Amino acid sequence: MKEIIKIEGGHRLTGEVSISGAKNATVALIPAAILASDSVVDIYGVPDISDVESLSTLLEELNVSVTSPSSFHFQIDTNGMENIVLDHEAVTKLRASYYFMGSLLGKYKYVKMQMPGGCYLGPRPFDLHLKGFEALGAAITYSEGFYEIKADRLLGAKIYLDFQSVGATINIMLAAVLAEGKTIIENAAKEPEIIDVANFLNNMGANVRGAGTNEITIEGVEKLHGHPHEIIPDRIEAGTYIIMAAALADDVTIKNIIPQHLEALTSKLIEMGVDIEIGADYARIRTSKDLKAVDITTQTYPGFATDLQQPLTTLLTQAVGASTIKETIYGERFKHCEHLRRMGAEIEVGSSRATITGPSKLFASKVEATDLRGGASMVIAALLADGVTEIDEIYHIDRGYDKIDEKLNSLGAKMWREEK
Repeated sequence: MKEIIKIEGGHRLTGEVSISGAKNATVALIPAAILASDSVVDIYGVPDISDVESLSTLLEELNVSVTSPSSFHFQIDTNGMENIVLDHEAVTKLRASYYFMGSLLGKYKYVKMQMPGGCYLGPRPFDLHLKGFEALGAAITYSEGFYEIKADRLLGAKIYLDFQSVGATINIMLAAVLAEGKTIIENAAKEPEIIDVANFLNNMGANVRGAGTNEITIEGVEKLHGHPHEIIPDRIEAGTYIIMAAALADDVTIKNIIPQHLEALTSKLIEMGVDIEIGADYARIRTSKDLKAVDITTQTYPGFATDLQQPLTTLLTQAVGASTIKETIYGERFKHCEHLRRMGAEIEVGSSRATITGPSKLFASKVEATDLRGGASMVIAALLADGVTEIDEIYHIDRGYDKIDEKLNSLGAKMWREEK
């Protein structure tokens, strides 16, 4: 039996909530850990999400021992690791399984695995990853749903990314840290999660410089070893809770954040008229009325994050006037708008853009989480709506939000799960 989430709307939010480790860093750090030779790697701050469960399954397929000595603490033991074909269904459950390509190629010079899965957000070119591997000297074949990537030697190279792809930047880093010579990634993505992965690799003995800029230089080393690592806070989870608080807070404090990572969002919320106080590692939001319409254009970091576009869409239904969202990363990332309209929102969707006219009174309905962040937008809409909203396909939400029921209910929401 699958589960649904039900939310009784209209309850104001009060209290404190703490943000978990970054999902988008975690899903790269876990595959990166297998680059350590015959070592035990400790990772702290691992969120309790289904993507982590899938990655753990893939580690076990590789005969890598995974234990959790305490909450949020992962211990990865690469002693006894074997490079086998990754054909487990867990590969198809999340797109980030592709990070095993970079790690296994870097460590063994060979990898064979299924096509990765994940949320469908429109075309998400994978060719940048493959071009990077080829530039390092790998040969790639694709047959019957499997990629086979192999090289006699991996040699450092200069690699220009046609698009500032987070996945390609990290995947090439993973393959290059054990390659011979110097690799330079030009037009690299600059997201904080890339810096976190680079710090992790460097602590294990790699030589990565320039992470967080558009040019990353990697000097290959012969071997990596285990080293403990604490994951940075999840800026997308933090942004989601800040948006929820902007919609419904009496007085909510979101703790364990890095404010610099959220400036593109918080500046827009201030423009909307949200009562927000930013501290060294927290954001406090009080009751905000008469929100103003704003225009948003998603961009690569440090611009407005595409992952926060969908949650913000829901908040914009409560703003006075017409707001426009232009999506430059994933042009088809508007499937959630159909479900928001079903709840009473006034939204027009065009080519890579949406216009939201508000304020709209939202009412309960039966809706779906169309993808991970679309699911977050439905949760926010349900919190705002009159009545009890039923959200289906909630496995999307569980992929990226740690204990969302527990956290929201602690703030005063009424949210529960039922079997369907």
